Amino acid sequence: MRPILALLLLLALAGCGQEPQTRQWRFALEEIEGSVQHAYAKRFKELVEKRTDGEVEVAIYPYGSLGTSADVTEQVQNGAVEFAFASPGHLGAVVPESQVFSLHFLFPRDEQALQRVFSESPTLYGVLGQAYRDKDLALLAVVHEGWMVWTADRALKTPADFDGLKIRTMVSPLLLEAYRAYGANPTPMPYGEVYSALQLNMIDAQVNPVFAIEEMSFYEVQEVMTFADHLPFVSTVVANPAFLEGLPRPLRETVREVKARLDDYIFELQADYNAERLARIREQGDIEIVRLTADQRRAFAERAGPLRQRYVELAGERGRRILEGLEGEF
Repeated sequence: MRPILALLLLLALAGCGQEPQTRQWRFALEEIEGSVQHAYAKRFKELVEKRTDGEVEVAIYPYGSLGTSADVTEQVQNGAVEFAFASPGHLGAVVPESQVFSLHFLFPRDEQALQRVFSESPTLYGVLGQAYRDKDLALLAVVHEGWMVWTADRALKTPADFDGLKIRTMVSPLLLEAYRAYGANPTPMPYGEVYSALQLNMIDAQVNPVFAIEEMSFYEVQEVMTFADHLPFVSTVVANPAFLEGLPRPLRETVREVKARLDDYIFELQADYNAERLARIREQGDIEIVRLTADQRRAFAERAGPLRQRYVELAGERGRRILEGLEGEF
């Protein structure tokens, strides 16, 4: 009976092999549904499934579904998740070179120049990409989600306004040093805990792009939004390198083409999102809006300037090449 059962099993497996196999790609986010990252992932899913004619299904996991941002990055590294967003704010502990995205007043305010660099920079996708690869992460895309905005219990027009301010930041060492340079007391904490911490006066301030301030309702428990245009909020799309390299060539090409399509799509969408969310904040609350002048920005930039050398110290020779490469591309 055993040979017959074995034969039947082989026939069954052979029969299954004749049917097209559906692949499932998992895509984990650092943000909730309705965010810029969620919009990116939904469009990624739509394009991939359409181009592969159902051969691939993309499952999207919003923030918290698979653990913290650090948990998700580790899952990509070990192959449990195929694609994910990885923000330099937490990734700096894994890929020190990624902290270049934490340097205040480095990136140009010109939106076209910013889009060009984020979508096709040889420095980012070459030198920085290799730093990611060395940590078992494939850098697929650099995504701009809007300029970071300070919210606090007071206007933040000068570094003196930061004296003693408890501001929530991500865990990037350079972000912490930047706010210490302004005189603040930077306080890392998980994204999901920020609202209650503000409400309970455990912290005084936080920093995020406008869409996040609206969707997480931070404006409800803050007095002033200060626009300094000091730092674009950047996240990166990463994949497991072994997974990518193991794909058939047509599927690798699909990933490349979809990434290219999404570069312009998400840049335009984030601008619309942030404009719409700011209008909603104005309608729903009475929070004060402050925009810094050129002179006010310059005072902060002078405090932040020395951190470029600190970045090189943290990221080494490759960090120096990244910094110099980017400065030459702007």
